Amino acid sequence: MPASQQSKADAVPIVRDAPGWLRAVFWMCIVISGAVVLRRVVALAHPSTGAPPDLAALDAFFAAHAALTLAHILPALAFVGLAPGIVYRQSPVTGWLARLFFTLGGVVAITAYAMSVDAFGGWTERSAVLLFNTLFFYSLSRAFLYLRRGEALAQRRWTLRAIGILLGIATARPVMGIFFATSRLTHLEPRQFFGWAFWIGFSINTLVVEWWLRTREAPVHLATTLNPEA
Repeated sequence: MPASQQSKADAVPIVRDAPGWLRAVFWMCIVISGAVVLRRVVALAHPSTGAPPDLAALDAFFAAHAALTLAHILPALAFVGLAPGIVYRQSPVTGWLARLFFTLGGVVAITAYAMSVDAFGGWTERSAVLLFNTLFFYSLSRAFLYLRRGEALAQRRWTLRAIGILLGIATARPVMGIFFATSRLTHLEPRQFFGWAFWIGFSINTLVVEWWLRTREAPVHLATTLNPEA
């Protein structure tokens, strides 16, 4: 294999090649995302009467938008369920798996926009959703475009960006937990910190996945610079 092709092959981002802490965080995000969706489905099906007031207010809000909430979280759960199989495979995503993956991602993005119209956290949450959901949808669209062009490496990178951004919802949950735990000191209500938790969680995931992809990309640029005829 020519040196340039070997460098590009070595640069294909595979999660199994990522640092151990990053792989652990990825799986934690998968588990948290699944738990969040399942908890919301249970709360919608069996509303609790003994929940703390702050949590009860949050549950009541989503119960008032039950159809749209389910239209968003159930495809999101399926998308997250596919994520490990997507990021751990070495070959490009094609065929029925690609169609399912991109269809679910599109539904998640569209329903996220719809849910942001009446956001629990007001404009702070809405602005976070509009920014990061747009980044997610853009990344997903670029991945689909490169799939159609048969450019596997570019498709891989944009697919991982989309997955990493979406899993920001899982990172936002521990942040919300901190806000809930410190609410007696800060006197912040869920409607006040819900949006900030979104901003923090999605920002962390977006920056981390971009950092990792760029560290994988650096050896290719270096090899091309040192050996331009390879």
